[in-house]
Amino acid sequence: MARPTDLRVTGVDLWFLPVTTRMPLKFGAETLTSVTCARVRVQVTGRDGRVAEGWGETPLSVQWVWPSPIPYSTRHQGLKNFTAQLARAWAGFTEWGHPLELGHDFNQQVLPRLRAAFSTPTDSTPENAAGELPCLAALVCNSPFDIALHDAFGRLHSCPTYQTYTADFLGRDLADFLQPAADKSRTLSFKDRYPADFLRPQRLDALPAWHLVGGLDPLVPGELKGDEPHDEHPVLLTDWIRRDGLRCLKIKLRGTDAAWDYARIVAVDELGFPLGVDALTADFNCTVRDPAYVCEILDRLQRDHPGTYERLVYVEQPFPYELAAHSIPVHAVSARKPLFLDESAHDWEVIRHGRELGWTGVALKTCKTQTGALLSACWAQAHGLQLMVQDLTNPMLAQVTHALLAAHVVTLRGIETNGMQFYPAASLPEARIHPGLYQRRAGEIRLETVQGPGFGYREPEIGRDLGPPAFNY
Repeated sequence: MARPTDLRVTGVDLWFLPVTTRMPLKFGAETLTSVTCARVRVQVTGRDGRVAEGWGETPLSVQWVWPSPIPYSTRHQGLKNFTAQLARAWAGFTEWGHPLELGHDFNQQVLPRLRAAFSTPTDSTPENAAGELPCLAALVCNSPFDIALHDAFGRLHSCPTYQTYTADFLGRDLADFLQPAADKSRTLSFKDRYPADFLRPQRLDALPAWHLVGGLDPLVPGELKGDEPHDEHPVLLTDWIRRDGLRCLKIKLRGTDAAWDYARIVAVDELGFPLGVDALTADFNCTVRDPAYVCEILDRLQRDHPGTYERLVYVEQPFPYELAAHSIPVHAVSARKPLFLDESAHDWEVIRHGRELGWTGVALKTCKTQTGALLSACWAQAHGLQLMVQDLTNPMLAQVTHALLAAHVVTLRGIETNGMQFYPAASLPEARIHPGLYQRRAGEIRLETVQGPGFGYREPEIGRDLGPPAFNY
């Protein structure tokens, strides 16, 4: 149903911003040392002729969105090329509506077609043939445009974006986007319900912060190699805990070496618990194929280190990315600990399939689009699944929307936020305006400075010099 508050896109600008890490971050078999952030500005027009602009940003994290033996440079260029194609597609997407409606329709109608037709760059050697662009990669490339549209809508109507997810602004209720699970179809309806019904009535301005313990991170002085950065930021885990007052640690594991994974969990807890850490989560890097692998580690922890087992509050996706291709029943794991979908949670329909397989929680990420994160959150909460908001090592403006999602949905506990670990210098202009958002103190990040229409970036005050856009449509 058309509403007088609707908008449409009238222009798109795209920048590619390079960022280098201060410490390497391991993703499965690969290591991240740099990333390109896609920053987008969209121009929009309302039905009354008023105009506004909105901003969105997402790191194009090659190793996470596209794990593959294909050379990094091929995948990296492929992501940039696809993002540029999306800029052109959004500039030509002239439908009217609310950003949730437009974002959903674009994700359903345009994105799959562009992904199917996309050819990634290759060279002449067979081993470098690129193959199909993964669904997760396509979503991440699309997310800065979707985020910018949500920001623009709030600015157009001079209010925070999260106040626009109601019947006052939306012409379609959640029944137009979501369907209940089969076992809930008689008792659950999304008719006349809107995202605001599943959000906090008032956002939180302080969030418990989860620190990422990477697979390459040194825990004790004996693990230092001498090539660590010498700056004002910690290197050793104990120094991070003391400086930032951390209480929550996410532990990156291998998923292919049970002895190492078990020992890593125990070692991290033995360092953290005496310093006040009381919550852990284990991330097995999507490399596990058999639930027994995880169950055996959990059972051994429960038997030999019961305190560590109790502090392990959930397990993050141990199994391969694509749930349709890897429909592994996981009830044995989730009977022991809450089990959260992450890389597989592309949308609410995948989450529905995950629930059937035994998954009990969802890790939300704005890098899969603001629209998708909201719809996934609504479906998951309606079906009793727990929520977390997980990081993509978000710097600069990407950290703002990342934190706002966690401030508005009901998470298991706070937010994972690790940009200040791996590239703190990237966000120095933003940190001058939002200091509490780019540093962790007393185990929290703070959002009081995030205010104003849209997502409250306050980017004119930040004053970052972007230079001319790489693409303008």
